[in-house]
Parts: sequence; C-alpha cells; structure tokens
Amino acid sequence: MSGFSQTPKFILRLIHLPPRFVYAVGLGQLMGKLVLLLTTTGRKSGKPRVTPLQYEEIDGAFYVGAARGLKADWVRNLQANPVAQIRVKNRNFNGQAEIVTEPARIADFLAYRYQRHPRMLAAMLRGDGLSIPPIRKELEAYAKELALVIIHPD
Repeated sequence: MSGFSQTPKFILRLIHLPPRFVYAVGLGQLMGKLVLLLTTTGRKSGKPRVTPLQYEEIDGAFYVGAARGLKADWVRNLQANPVAQIRVKNRNFNGQAEIVTEPARIADFLAYRYQRHPRMLAAMLRGDGLSIPPIRKELEAYAKELALVIIHPD
C-alpha cells in the first residue's frame, strides 16, 4: 500500500498550497521543472479543481502518477470528464486524460522516474518497503495500488 494512500485529505490539501502560491506569484518557471498545476472539473460540483502534481514530459505528453490510485479526487474527476487544463512553467494548455491502471505500464513509468530522479524515487520506494534499486517484480506488485494519468495536449 502506498504511503500517500493513508494520508488524510486535509494534509494533502495543505501540501498543495505552496506550489499554487509559487505559480500565482509568477514563479512557475522555477516550480515547473518538477511540478505542474492540473485543473480538472469537479465531478459533483462542476467547479474547477486545481492540483499541483509532479510530472514527467515524455514525447510531448505529461505523465502523472497517482499515489492514491483511482481513489485520488483528481483522478476521479478525470474519470468523469477527461478534459484537463495544464499549467507548466509559463505555458497553459488543454488536454485529454488517459487513465492507466495496468501494473506493467505503471512499473515502466516508475522505472523511468527512478532513472531520472533516483534519490527522490529511492526515498519514496524505500519508504513503501521496496528494495533499492527496485526489482521489476516489486515495481509491478507496487503498481497494482497506483494509477498513472497521461495528459495528451490538444
């Protein structure tokens, strides 16, 4: 079970405030190297919902892992309406969300992120009981609890 899946929602909402503030004061270029702002439409309220998320840009698409899997509110919003707005660095654009739940594809993404950000991913994976470097079989088992969202820009 992923460590973030056990974190209370109000704590997660507090964690979202600093990146949103940094973007709001025009410093998205600094924050945007690791974090984008994803705006979804609330599945119940219909209101815009902004979530700061770590990402990887691969072949023009934006890949975002969901530690809470299909339970994450932003993922549930995208299930109801796959249209999303992204703010990354100094760019704003719309895109279509593809939600991926296949453990092999999620494990591929985790392996990619581990290559690009070994310290950060090692801390996360070690905290969730995986060996470092991670073994493929462990990554696939771990990925069963997660979801991956790929935003394809319009």
